Amino acid sequence: MPETRFSRRYFFYGSLLAGALPRGGFGSTTSLKAAGYKSPNEKLNLAAIGAGGQPAADLRLAHAGKENVVALADVDWVRGKESFERYPGAKKYKDFRQMLDKEGKDVDAVVIGTPDHMHATCALACMQAGKHVYVEKPLTRTAWESRLLTSAAEKYKVATQMGNQGYSHDATRVACEILWSGEIGDVNEVHAWTGRPSWPQEMTKVAAPSPVPDTLDWDLWLGGAAARPFTAGDDDYRKFIAERNARNGRPNAAPDQFGFYLPFNWRGYYDFGSSLIGDWGIHILGPANWGLQLAPEHLISVECIKKDSLPPFTFPDELAIKYEFGPRPGMPPVTIHWYHHGGGDAYLPPNMTADEARKIPGQGPAVGPQPAQSASAARPPASPATTSGYNSIFVGSKGYLGTSGRGEGVGLLPGKRWAEYKLPDPYLQRSPGASTMSNHGSHVRDWVRACKGGAPACSNFSIAGKYTEWLVLGSAAVHFDGKLLWDNAKGEFSNNKEANRWVKPTFRKGWEIKI
Repeated sequence: MPETRFSRRYFFYGSLLAGALPRGGFGSTTSLKAAGYKSPNEKLNLAAIGAGGQPAADLRLAHAGKENVVALADVDWVRGKESFERYPGAKKYKDFRQMLDKEGKDVDAVVIGTPDHMHATCALACMQAGKHVYVEKPLTRTAWESRLLTSAAEKYKVATQMGNQGYSHDATRVACEILWSGEIGDVNEVHAWTGRPSWPQEMTKVAAPSPVPDTLDWDLWLGGAAARPFTAGDDDYRKFIAERNARNGRPNAAPDQFGFYLPFNWRGYYDFGSSLIGDWGIHILGPANWGLQLAPEHLISVECIKKDSLPPFTFPDELAIKYEFGPRPGMPPVTIHWYHHGGGDAYLPPNMTADEARKIPGQGPAVGPQPAQSASAARPPASPATTSGYNSIFVGSKGYLGTSGRGEGVGLLPGKRWAEYKLPDPYLQRSPGASTMSNHGSHVRDWVRACKGGAPACSNFSIAGKYTEWLVLGSAAVHFDGKLLWDNAKGEFSNNKEANRWVKPTFRKGWEIKI
């Protein structure tokens, strides 16, 4: 890479992904084997906590016909049926603690895809048992839990990865290389956005209790969260869903597509998830986190500057969060704007139309999946004809850079600038596997490689922990008006003690966690 004012300052990130071998080669040292690492030609014994939906997909890609699946845990055996049937020889459990206790000696690595409020609890237990862990995004529901897992990964020396697969895309790396080349100058703002959530939010009352299904252990599902009755929803809830679907242009959607809490609606609840901040923000802001070296030690403040409501127990549908970061090595202060936006572009450069911003078809560097490969990846744009094609725009002193989807698309704005642009020489090691679709498979196998003594995975907890920590502080800010000042040394807000209850959760008795 040509010497620039940026290149030396990114040595850490470059060396992290440069594919550096452990001493003696992959998996070859006594210390690695003692720590539970296998050699590349050995099979991993995999387990999963969460056996349906996204964790089932993670496990399938980790297995890839090359590893062993020996144990599965899911509190809902209807939800877990997907993996139970795919791996009939695996031992089945409802309680992950029992699985670790009884099968731990045969397990090398664990895929974790529970609701967000149980990520830290499950991951910590696995790391303390010496297991490598792949944890779905966001890494944790709260900032305190993220910091805990960062410390735990350092202490227990296991291979880790967060499931933000955009970090494995070529375009994410290219975006960093363009930023570090100085092409758009000093970046002082980033605007990133997504649409409204697909799941229901903004309910004003809890549905009446209903019987717990025989296949579900509701108490285990709640885990460390406060106890409450189970409900699958009632008539008032179903009416709310039907009216909401009609307002959002989805009149034919099934009114009971989501149960009140299960299997997916939990994402919108303060107690269980972080709404779209953690669900899609962790994807879309990946290039900004990496390229601008964002970290909680540089965070000054977080503020919710807009919300369409403040529901009693779920997140609002539309909001805007502003994060202020101080200078980082070689970089000026930067403000990150995150929007839950009703549709279209939440931001365009001044005096630039969406048509001008958009890439010119067939012109400019082709990076990452082409549109036909990633139809489900970008959220938004809803229609390429009316939007820029980006959902994150970097504002620099010398121009604009955009990324799209989970980080699989990148370009300079306006489109005519990209059409004439020549990419800088590659600097970061590319992820193993083709950069196609969501890149899910490459991201999971990046972790498998790390489990076998390879270089640390690209979103290992030393990176993912700090990233999630600052990002989910936006979930805390939703509850308050005004700027929340971050004291990184104490890991809390300095000017609003009430806000700190959203930084560190209160665990139900018997579910407390510590290193």
